Amino acid sequence: MDIFDKLKAENTDLGKYRKVGHGYFTFPQLEGKIGPVMKFQGEDVITWSVNNYLGLAEHPEVRKADADAAKEWGLAYPMGARMMTGQTKYHVELEQKLATFVGKEAGYLLNFGYQGMVSIIDSVVDRKDVIVYDADSHACILDGSRLHMGKRFVFKHNDMESLEKQLGHAEKYAANTGGGILVISEGVFGMEGDLGNLKGIVALKEKFQFRLLVDDAHGFGTMGDTGAGVGEHFGVQDEIDIYFATFAKSMAGIGAFVAGDKEMIDYLQYTMRSQIFAKSLPMPMVMGAFKRLELLQNRPEFKANLWKVVNALQKGLREKGFDLGATESPVTPVFFEGNVPMVTEIMKDLRSNYKIFCSVVVYPVIPKGKIMLRLIPTGAHTLEHVEKTIAAFTDVAKNIKVGKYNATEVTLGE
Repeated sequence: MDIFDKLKAENTDLGKYRKVGHGYFTFPQLEGKIGPVMKFQGEDVITWSVNNYLGLAEHPEVRKADADAAKEWGLAYPMGARMMTGQTKYHVELEQKLATFVGKEAGYLLNFGYQGMVSIIDSVVDRKDVIVYDADSHACILDGSRLHMGKRFVFKHNDMESLEKQLGHAEKYAANTGGGILVISEGVFGMEGDLGNLKGIVALKEKFQFRLLVDDAHGFGTMGDTGAGVGEHFGVQDEIDIYFATFAKSMAGIGAFVAGDKEMIDYLQYTMRSQIFAKSLPMPMVMGAFKRLELLQNRPEFKANLWKVVNALQKGLREKGFDLGATESPVTPVFFEGNVPMVTEIMKDLRSNYKIFCSVVVYPVIPKGKIMLRLIPTGAHTLEHVEKTIAAFTDVAKNIKVGKYNATEVTLGE
């Protein structure tokens, strides 16, 4: 067999819809300034699919910081990996500011979120160690765990009885190998918006010896009194041994960071292959992150505006009878019974007729027979945007009841 035979798009779960969906359902092009209203296929649409939580992407101070840094340093500086020739005082200063903000001793800048999490896991565990992770973990956690050459166990999502059972298995395995245990969860589970049961996990430290790694990509900047994340929200930040977040959500930028005690961060600086063998984060991203962090810390109205929109949207949808699952974060999933052809008809109606653009999630991310429309509120949205969206979803629900979307195949026809 030619190895490329299995690479054809039609052989994958989503790839089989490529010929009719590319550019519309998959790889759509949103144009214009990043904000609550953007252009899709030439039409203005209320956009609920951009992770610009605090509305910083187009903030004039942020745009100026990005532009000034690009003018002064360009996109190439610093050249080389951090360990070799890519170190600057600004990288070091930003790391410390981020670590201090999330209540940790030290921090380390990373180029990307996905890549960073995979590499953190790879660095922390070896073949003697055991990973225990939540079943609903993000792809970066799953992939990092799958690359682990030792043993791994998965516990049912946010189920502490299941976690305790798996920790029992992990403890026995580690006793035989002489290794340790790493538990991995998320702060905010980014697909459905529920919070990781960090208090429950931390409580199990009294019974088992393990270290806790938390991916707080969606919690950083949105959760907690100061925006320091879900650990702050639950009052267990000190019990998170390795804290990870990205700049791609609340910070509306590129990059990520990991924070913990100094000994752990020193270790990661010398073992994370994704950073040792990759170019340092360019200066415009670093200097832009300073400004974003400053606004996040000193302008609480950004977070307040976000939650005003979140509360109005989620309250309004629930009052209309929509199933939003167990979300406790800005992530707003709306669940329906249905199949892929049905949801594509809903999406066409929302985008073409109601001028609402949101993301759709289907199997294998969620169970077969379920479809999910995922909305990401931001502080830049208005209550008028919320009202129009609730009205559109209410119409869609009525259309579902009368069978308007009973398609049997995916098309882009009228």
